[in-house]
Amino acid sequence: MLGYSYLHGVEAVISNIARTQMDAIGEAATSISDCLSQGGMLYLFGTGHSASVAVEPFHRAGGLVPVRPIVEQAMTLHGSPQKATALERLAGYADIILDDSGIRSGDSIIIISNSGINSVPIEMGLSARARGITVIAITSVKHSEREESRHPSCKRLFEVADIVIDNCGEPGDAMLETCACNIKIGPTSTLAGIAIVNAMSVEVIGKLHEMGIEPPVMMSSNMAGGDDYGAKWEKAYLDPEVARSLVNRRCPKR
Repeated sequence: MLGYSYLHGVEAVISNIARTQMDAIGEAATSISDCLSQGGMLYLFGTGHSASVAVEPFHRAGGLVPVRPIVEQAMTLHGSPQKATALERLAGYADIILDDSGIRSGDSIIIISNSGINSVPIEMGLSARARGITVIAITSVKHSEREESRHPSCKRLFEVADIVIDNCGEPGDAMLETCACNIKIGPTSTLAGIAIVNAMSVEVIGKLHEMGIEPPVMMSSNMAGGDDYGAKWEKAYLDPEVARSLVNRRCPKR
């Protein structure tokens, strides 16, 4: 069954990430923990299907509260895929997006791009670093290494980030070879990216606890008490000054 082969293949990709990328995930989690402990925020950005990964940890049950996705609707696939593809190759667009995002020096950003070769994600990394923002990339290094950059710098995403996490995907994203089709089928980058950001999130929560800081975690609004629990944190993080004061909140004794 092709479905079983796909699920087995995804399992292998996730296992490969766990085996080879935990040092990078841990480094990213340490950097994000330091950022949040100073009252900073974690931002995420992706184009096309990578936008799904950027949105995953936002307002997520069991995840961090001080998380903001940067979603440029025209570069998602909700409208015209052709337009989105053209725009993500357009140099000069990333600064406009960053200027409008609310991100600031001392924050962190995760940039997700499977290929890592298009102008906007690369430019987002270059510009964010220039603004004093820590850049974490989630990308397919194998894919990116074999393709030329579409950005004027000739750099690829993994070459402009502070920390790089490989999603361990195959070039072209799809992984299954079958006689049913003359090209590979079964993409893995979205599932891998979501697994990586959630692994980072729980690592950050653990590190904040080790620092003596009560981790700002979202509780499901579909659980009793969930609305009030989430509202407490969300209201606090609407004001950056209040957010910074939360670093002094000690972990409650169990």
